[in-house]
Amino acid sequence: MKPITKFSQLDLTKQYSYADYLTWQFKERVELIRGWISKMSPAPSTGHQSISSVFQGEIYSYLKKSTCKLFAAPFDVRLIDSKKSKNNQQVVTVVQPDICVICDEKKLDERGCIGAPDLIIEIVSPGNSKKEMKTKHELYEENGVREYWIANPLEKNIMLYVLKAKKYHLKKIYFDDDTIESVLFKGLVIDLKEIFK
Repeated sequence: MKPITKFSQLDLTKQYSYADYLTWQFKERVELIRGWISKMSPAPSTGHQSISSVFQGEIYSYLKKSTCKLFAAPFDVRLIDSKKSKNNQQVVTVVQPDICVICDEKKLDERGCIGAPDLIIEIVSPGNSKKEMKTKHELYEENGVREYWIANPLEKNIMLYVLKAKKYHLKKIYFDDDTIESVLFKGLVIDLKEIFK
């Protein structure tokens, strides 16, 4: 396949696969959502990066004695339909979560993760809230991400969803004077005052 060197060369009315995605050599960051191109916002704000770094530090410390691995964007996560193969032509969803934790090492390869991470954290930025709240919520639920946090810096809260019987259930909305504790990773407790400084 011929490499694509400019975002403008893509046909936004067409669906693509991960095999196509691998030929793209432009600077813009994109995700594939069920084959459709979703252009990502420019580099995240300082506040967004600060929140991400606190999450990374806390989770990294917690996972030190674990076989689970922590990854932060940009890091490709290929979500796969369990009825299809992992063939690059058949993978049509590639996302770059702000933070993810993967405990099954078989899901990791040189290109990122193939399959659902155990925990995903997305940090809402102006203009991407619909994507995090609806589109990615549905995607992560469908693909079996066991725990999903949506951190909202403007509202200074985190919504924690847990997958039960293939459906997300909102465990709780945590505010800036709370501490949040993972359901999946017992003992992973984070003070939201540290997150929303």
